[in-house]
Amino acid sequence: MSATEAASARPADSPVVPVADPQHAPGATPPRTPLAARAAAELVGTAALVAVVVGSGIQATELTRDVGLQLLANSLATVFGLGVLIVLLGPVSGAHFNPVVTLAEWWTARRGGGGVTTREAAVHVPAQIVGAIAGAILADAMFGEPLVKWSTHERSAGNLLLGEVVATAGLILLIFGLARSDRLRFAPVAVASYIGAAYWFTSSTSFANPAVTIGRAFTDTFAGIAPSSVPGFVGAQLTGAVVGLALVALIFMPGRAAQAQSGA
Repeated sequence: MSATEAASARPADSPVVPVADPQHAPGATPPRTPLAARAAAELVGTAALVAVVVGSGIQATELTRDVGLQLLANSLATVFGLGVLIVLLGPVSGAHFNPVVTLAEWWTARRGGGGVTTREAAVHVPAQIVGAIAGAILADAMFGEPLVKWSTHERSAGNLLLGEVVATAGLILLIFGLARSDRLRFAPVAVASYIGAAYWFTSSTSFANPAVTIGRAFTDTFAGIAPSSVPGFVGAQLTGAVVGLALVALIFMPGRAAQAQSGA
């Protein structure tokens, strides 16, 4: 029975309770949205995110020589930019902007949960990577930097890779924990806040995103990463995604989730 039919079947004096539109955010791809629209949202959203990260990094280095202030400006811009992008594009694509989130959703779907199909993942991930590269080039263009200049910022130390594992595991735990506990409506604030915090508490400044990592290799500015460091970071991020999913399965067991909802 449709919502309209259900409403018409109620007695005349029964209150009509409006049905709210479902909240969509990372970890919950909206149904019935054309795949082309979702891919476009992922491309544009990832491009905008990288433009914010790289552009704010360039701006910060032009305004101050204090590295702490540079990182503060960079992280604040990323927090606000990411929150806005999730609010704007979440209803279209789920606002992944991140291959590890898309792949984690794909894995969840294969295990019988909600998520993206193999075909959808095969479209979303390339769109995210292309968007990230385009965003880095756009930021360079806005600030008069060479459009494509490989970064010389080496980030290959083991402690940085551990930081990426921690940052990505925490991100996956947050996103899918919110989904399991039916609190995805808080994702724009929660995800943006986590990334902002992870800028500061992880040694790697929390890339936590293979597409963004690839895009940032195309700019030799504050936010750049040397191409030789990219494979290690991506490997650490994929490892972090596996750890994050394991933590979700351990902490948010179906039985525990049901008990939490019944007790709420």
